Amino acid sequence: MKFGVVVFPGSNCDRDTFYVLEDIFEQEVNFLWHKSHDLKNVDCVILPGGFSYGDYLRPGAIASFSPLMQEVKEFALNGGLTVGICNGFQVLLELGLLQGAIIRNKNLKFLCQHVTIRLENDQTIFTNQGQKGDIYKMPIAHFDGSYYAPPQIIQNLQENHQIIFRYSDIKGSLTPHANVNGSLDHIAGVINKPGNVLGIMPHPERSSEALLGSKDGRVIFQSILNERKK
Repeated sequence: MKFGVVVFPGSNCDRDTFYVLEDIFEQEVNFLWHKSHDLKNVDCVILPGGFSYGDYLRPGAIASFSPLMQEVKEFALNGGLTVGICNGFQVLLELGLLQGAIIRNKNLKFLCQHVTIRLENDQTIFTNQGQKGDIYKMPIAHFDGSYYAPPQIIQNLQENHQIIFRYSDIKGSLTPHANVNGSLDHIAGVINKPGNVLGIMPHPERSSEALLGSKDGRVIFQSILNERKK
């Protein structure tokens, strides 16, 4: 399978993602420069974490106007597999490929720590190698990580099973303490209605090796590769 990792000024997880895909999963990977218009015939586009354009204006807002985003948006709207991690999630929201918005953390502090998230839907392209209710340990690193959307959008996400991950404790309970950034409805990851676009705030690429404290993030990459085999 051929992956493309977008590189913006300020990206800091692009090489992490590239390494995981190439060295751990032994897949073909290309960097996609934000000023290019060439997706290099990839099967899956990943918008990595970081601070694109220094998070000036609004996280992801300036990046959404990068030239390559024209191709990424068309790719996603035509069914192409697209993943946004942390800042990449913010970009997908700014592009309108996912519904909602990301606002400042509830304590107005930058958070860099491991969290636990609960899998809500195991019937997606990105989660088919997990089981509903599974608890995963992944790191976060963000100042603007609190997911927000109007009540009608939240209701639609729930009805269409588009909420993929929720912040929980290790037992799976949705406690206020577990919801470290204050995301509405404990939302940590969502997909679009067709199911080909994923936005996730925790970092699966930083939790793909035991050396880093967790291999739980592998489930997303394994699920994508499994879907490709069908």
